[in-house]
Amino acid sequence: MTDEISLKEKRYNRLITVISIAIPLVVAVLFRYKIPNAKPLSFLPPIYAAINGLTSILLILAFIAIKNGRQLIHRRLMTTNIVLSALFLIMYVAYHMTSETTVFGGEGPIKFVYYFILMTHIVLSISVIPLVLITYSKVYLDDFEGHRQWAKYTFPIWLYVAVTGVLVYVMISPYYQY
Repeated sequence: MTDEISLKEKRYNRLITVISIAIPLVVAVLFRYKIPNAKPLSFLPPIYAAINGLTSILLILAFIAIKNGRQLIHRRLMTTNIVLSALFLIMYVAYHMTSETTVFGGEGPIKFVYYFILMTHIVLSISVIPLVLITYSKVYLDDFEGHRQWAKYTFPIWLYVAVTGVLVYVMISPYYQY
């Protein structure tokens, strides 16, 4: 029985590794590619910022649900968050493949605040991919203790990424060229 779980976990871990490397690489490549003669999808940033905001709220609700023993609600909320994160990523890439990068126009200390938030958001958004996938996979392996242990780290990082995604949008939105 444990050999079967171990084999299953190894398969999950290999898949998680591939996905965790592939997503940032594909995003980086597509981020630099512009679709020729494509109409800019300038309506997307407020939508994907709203998705980040909704993800933040649902992460907190999922945390509350599990603390209250509502496992099914927790599971559904977390699955919804993964779907929302995938939608965010698709929209984010689509926007950047059709639009020029917006440069933050603030000056003085706010510029440093913005770039600090942006850089930590980017770095943690990359690192949260394997954390989410590992944490989520633990449920399918019936390793609920492992799930809880990973969730202690995954939850605050994912929440930070979602909240700072909204902050980055709010801070840069005055500089978008519509």
